[in-house]
Amino acid sequence: MPPPLTASRLDLNLFRVMDAVHEHGGISGAARHLHLSQPAVSHALARLRRLWGDPLFVRQGNQMVPTELTRRVIGEVQAHLRGLQSLMGQADTFDPLTLNMTLRLGMRDVLEAITLPPLMRRLAQAAPQVKIASVRVPRDALERTLAQGEVDLVIDRQRRVTGRIHGEHLADEQLAVLMRRDHPLAARRMRMSVADYFAQPHVMVALQPDQPDPLQVVWAAQGLGERHIILRCQHYFAAANVVAAGDALLTLPRTYAEELTRALPLVLAELPLTLPPIGIWMYWHADRDGDPVHRWMRESVALEARQGLKRPG
Repeated sequence: MPPPLTASRLDLNLFRVMDAVHEHGGISGAARHLHLSQPAVSHALARLRRLWGDPLFVRQGNQMVPTELTRRVIGEVQAHLRGLQSLMGQADTFDPLTLNMTLRLGMRDVLEAITLPPLMRRLAQAAPQVKIASVRVPRDALERTLAQGEVDLVIDRQRRVTGRIHGEHLADEQLAVLMRRDHPLAARRMRMSVADYFAQPHVMVALQPDQPDPLQVVWAAQGLGERHIILRCQHYFAAANVVAAGDALLTLPRTYAEELTRALPLVLAELPLTLPPIGIWMYWHADRDGDPVHRWMRESVALEARQGLKRPG
């Protein structure tokens, strides 16, 4: 007997997949109808099979034929989906004050510190029942997590994406350098030379202990050597605490560097090299374009992210 389908285990998007496979007779037809990839549909169907404890569809030739359980429940599934579509049709106008939902944002710790405080202040006034869940989305999983509805929006550096993922440019970031206030270079930090920069030890933020220096391509292109990296850690705040207590330097996005100078005994220095700006973008799946609630949330997030990324230090 399959385990009970509790509300906490349900994803209503899965039932759209169930209906599409039933109507179109297979994975490829359902994928075309839903504007999803075939792997995304297969993944959703596998999740449904685990939830129901039933194969739901079995292959006969080129067709996916419904099982007895599917034939028994598909009418009710379709009726509920029509009801939900009708409700969505009534939701073209809505009052943000009545929204009661969780917005799932994919972002890294640097962008959390910049974006979340002003966004939460805005929501406290405009949509006080809306909750935010911020999660880390690996860069190679951006499209998959959006296509499968695991997150609603992703804010990250500019990425190459397919046509089903839409994006909006939010701002451009520059890199800066942090050092402790009484560092030997502090007095000339705004005119620090390249030689000064490379003579110091460095702390680098990396998710993997053997991750190479992401700026090494830049150093090599300019005929420079390698930085002397004494520590690789996972988070910028931890890295900044290490820098505040020693002689190492930390290179990071300027807006977050400015935040850290307000929290820790650090000073900001100019990076003594000219680098192209880092484009910060917001991404979402094309299927969400027409959803008025999602559109309002996109506009709210974009507004606060832009304000945070552009505010002066």
